[in-house]
Amino acid sequence: MLSIENLTKRFASSADRPLFEDLSLTVAPGESVAIMGDSGVGKSTLLNCIAGLEPVDGGRIRLGDTELTALDEDAFAQLRRRALGFVFQAFHILPHLTLAQNVALPLWLLEVGEAEADRRARAMLARVGLEGRADDWPRHLSGGELQRVAIARALVHGPALVLCDEPTGNLDPERAAGVLELLFERLRAAGAIAILVTHSRAAAGHADRILRLTEAGLVPDADQALRTR
Repeated sequence: MLSIENLTKRFASSADRPLFEDLSLTVAPGESVAIMGDSGVGKSTLLNCIAGLEPVDGGRIRLGDTELTALDEDAFAQLRRRALGFVFQAFHILPHLTLAQNVALPLWLLEVGEAEADRRARAMLARVGLEGRADDWPRHLSGGELQRVAIARALVHGPALVLCDEPTGNLDPERAAGVLELLFERLRAAGAIAILVTHSRAAAGHADRILRLTEAGLVPDADQALRTR
């Protein structure tokens, strides 16, 4: 379970001005939550706080029995390698590595043997529809295919929590729809918790819950509430 309790994050330029304050959220194992909201309300910052990439100014974040906000930098880095996966808008696929090598990166960081890492990377590429492409170079792929590689890399090490920041922002609507269907299919198959930050209602609609980040904190999305009545 992911549990966020009374989280506060202030602007770096003003200690008295909170970006968000007393924010709380609980996400069950295997559940996906989409977070929408206006630009500048702190959606991506919230993801960074959960990932330990930015410090918080108050409150707690727990993943299972581990209090993330109590970890030092080295301990959090170890946890990120083991328990977190990331899917971002910009793909972040390394051009000098093959697709299999890109997907194997999280396994290398966990010191999985080279042969086993390669086997698992190739199997995951097959699960995202890229069977037979493991030895290709990223430059030969379309944007939608590159995002499939990013999904494979995010899930190959079996993370408990996957963080997605505008994962289809660089794709046209048709490719975005296909990538989102694949992403959530693989997330549910893995039983991972997923937090998706997006401006796209179509993207958010794939999640189990849609919340909006506002000055009042996280609130249920009104449109989703109307549709489920």
